Amino acid sequence: MIATTRTEPWAEGDLELLRRLNAPEMTAHLGGPETEDRLVDRHRRYLAPGAGRMFRVEVDGVPAGSVGYWARSWRGEPVWEVGWGVLPEFQGRGVATAAARAAVGFARAAGERRWARAFPSVDHPASNAVCRRAGFTFLGEVDFEYPPGCPIRCNDWGVEL
Repeated sequence: MIATTRTEPWAEGDLELLRRLNAPEMTAHLGGPETEDRLVDRHRRYLAPGAGRMFRVEVDGVPAGSVGYWARSWRGEPVWEVGWGVLPEFQGRGVATAAARAAVGFARAAGERRWARAFPSVDHPASNAVCRRAGFTFLGEVDFEYPPGCPIRCNDWGVEL
């Protein structure tokens, strides 16, 4: 693991990082890249106060990705959903695992919910490995729509907070 991985609150200047995270190779398991308009809308949501929070992930002070948690209702229960993305040049170095652990810590501190959950595609071995390494428990396969209208088979991972 990289000891210099840090999470910083999402900021106005992070739109360019979001654009890099929107590349086809970064969104292949998420239905593909978003349009510029949708990306700008997402950036605004990341900046706005609300249920949950987004963070910029840095390695040695360089933007390396994003991580966050947000409110979701799952099987009738309010949970925090956790998600992350790490730029290709930082992958395979423990950055995503450190970021996911940090997000779980932030979600735990936020209170309000008993569980943090992550839903990586069954076809995304790297994100499933992050869940395992970050302390999530595998709870089974589930069907999702992400983006809306796009069916996807995911693994359900959970951490009791």
